[in-house]
Amino acid sequence: MSANKEIVRRLVDGVWRDRNLAIVDELVAQDYVGHDPTQPEPIQGRDGFKQYVGMYQSAFHDATVTIDAQIAEGDMVVTRWTGRGTHTGELMGVSPTGKEVTVSGITVTRLADGKIAEEWELMDALGMLVQLGAVPQPATA
Repeated sequence: MSANKEIVRRLVDGVWRDRNLAIVDELVAQDYVGHDPTQPEPIQGRDGFKQYVGMYQSAFHDATVTIDAQIAEGDMVVTRWTGRGTHTGELMGVSPTGKEVTVSGITVTRLADGKIAEEWELMDALGMLVQLGAVPQPATA
């Protein structure tokens, strides 16, 4: 496994499996920028990263993320992942439903000097909101 893939894997496992936000200080650059279309502004710095993770961890008390596949080239790592959890806290204005959700996503990570410097994330937010009952199931063609 490439060193860059291992750094990304350590962050995902540390944050989502071990609930260790201190690992962010070790693996994420101080000037980190995260791009997520569900967020109105880019996620800025380590504290912004921790707040972003905290938002999901408070909405899904048992949230986990499993890495399904990774591809690395140069300073970039692409990670396909699956997130699971039970909706026990407010998320995006949706009150807790107690429903279990499964969400897939892809994160493209750029590393610099052995740290995670920038990420672009796409996840199935619509699918998650449908599972929560916050939006209706799309009609079939």
